[in-house]
Order: sequence, then C-alpha cells, then structure tokens
Amino acid sequence: MGIIRIHNMAFYGYHGVTPAEKEIGKRFTVDVELSVDTHKAAETDNLDYTVDYEEVFRVVSDFITKNTFHLTETVAEGIADELEKAFRQDGVKVRVRKNNPPFPGHLDYIEVEVTRGKI
Repeated sequence: MGIIRIHNMAFYGYHGVTPAEKEIGKRFTVDVELSVDTHKAAETDNLDYTVDYEEVFRVVSDFITKNTFHLTETVAEGIADELEKAFRQDGVKVRVRKNNPPFPGHLDYIEVEVTRGKI
C-alpha cells in the first residue's frame, strides 16, 4: 500500500453563508491523500495501475468551481465522494481550507478534514 498526497491545490469558489462570499467568492486550497496499491504501478512503471494526479486535480477543480454551497463541510464531503467514485483506492482524506474567512480580526484560514476508509 502507498499514500499519494497532493497538497495546496488552489481554486476560486463561491462557497459560504454570507452574500459577499456567494457573490465575490474567495480562494480555497485543498489537500488530498489517497491510499492505493502502488506495487503494480511501480513494478510496471505504468500509469494505468495508479492514480493520475492531473485527473485528481481536475475532479477537485470541477467540484469546487462548478458548485456553490453554504458550508465548507459540504465541499469537503462532496470532494471525498467524487474521488471515491473516480479512483480505485482504499481510503481518501480531503482537507479544504477557506482562506481569509470574513471574520472580524485576523485569521489565516478555516479547515475541514474528511477521512474515508483506510488512510
């Protein structure tokens, strides 16, 4: 078994509960971890036996940029659902960060993490 990690994918999305978040949008960053069998891919050096990183990026990008939700929890769960459908894996972990949330005072980001299966 192996873990494939893709970190700090950045997207612009329109998720949040305030009207400004829905209208103006904001930057979201996403980390994904997929638990996969890496043995055959390493043995054959063949992409067909592993996860295509660019395709992971596309799945996450499509979900964040083509949908609108109130909650970051919904975004994280939805990405996990899409990754489970799209790829052979034994587990998935998704972290979604909403950067500079609209709170009074300084705050870098809020983060929601979802784990499914064995990671």
